[in-house]
Amino acid sequence: MNQINYRSFQPGDSGQLVDLIARGMPTDAVSAEWFAEWVLLEPNFDPDGLIVAEDARTTKILGFVYAVRSQNTPGVPVDPTGGWITIGVVDPAARRQGIGTRLAERAKEFLRAGGSEWVVYSGYPPAYFLPGLDAETYPDGLRLLQRAGFETVSQPVAMDLSLGAYRQPEAVVKLRADREAEGYTFAPATADDIPEVITFANRELAPDWGEVIRQAVVRSGRPRRVVMSRRPDGVVVGFAIYGAFREITDRFGPFGVADGYRGLGLGKILLHTTLEQMRAEGAHSAWFLWTGTTNPAGRLYLSTGFSITRTFHVMRAGLSAAANRSTG
Repeated sequence: MNQINYRSFQPGDSGQLVDLIARGMPTDAVSAEWFAEWVLLEPNFDPDGLIVAEDARTTKILGFVYAVRSQNTPGVPVDPTGGWITIGVVDPAARRQGIGTRLAERAKEFLRAGGSEWVVYSGYPPAYFLPGLDAETYPDGLRLLQRAGFETVSQPVAMDLSLGAYRQPEAVVKLRADREAEGYTFAPATADDIPEVITFANRELAPDWGEVIRQAVVRSGRPRRVVMSRRPDGVVVGFAIYGAFREITDRFGPFGVADGYRGLGLGKILLHTTLEQMRAEGAHSAWFLWTGTTNPAGRLYLSTGFSITRTFHVMRAGLSAAANRSTG
């Protein structure tokens, strides 16, 4: 068995880490640019949280885990009481040596030392890799996290819809006409609209969605990829966006309608209007990584023709001394 050194991230590591993801998680390989943006340049990045396991003799990286917590960065909405593990992988050729278990424990200790009370293996709001662990694709990962004291707390799903034969249903066309007759509007945003949509998303839906919208429009220069709904007095009550992550045209979401305006079909109209616009822009499919199956959004997706492609485990562990003792 090789002697393994565990250390913090160092300059020059990222090439090996990207290669390691491709070997150990081939379904979810990433580019060097993705790794830089979503890990190294993420506002809360701390090199001590990117823990590397390397062969002491060859210095080859055999595994790593990335743990992140709030640094109280202004404008970055992260719960300061918790921590996240967003990605971790061990080289397939180096498994069954306890490397993954030691990496998980070091990640928990890093977060605990920084004041985190809990840790989730899940999507981390400013820059997530996956919504959780895909246990079907990575069963060893599920067993490892369970041994480390993590429990599944939810199981979001990814969905996909082919746009090759997509046509907006007549029922949706009629529904839109009915809402428009009442004074509601549905239209692609202009640059002038984006600040209001960002404020709406942050206040009414999720505190990190506004930043997703802002970054997407800054990167793409295409505010029209945000489709919004206004009520009769002009106030924004819903939006949908596509191409928000890595400028992938086929990537749909986030998407939502204010609580007080659900049940009017505004979400259905926004969804179909956006799908139609995506198709016109050349998208071959619409897909996303995270929704429930029993909530209104999940039911809407399924009724629209989306199919479930992956199921993820969001997993959580306590970081108190008592929780640590209970997991050995």
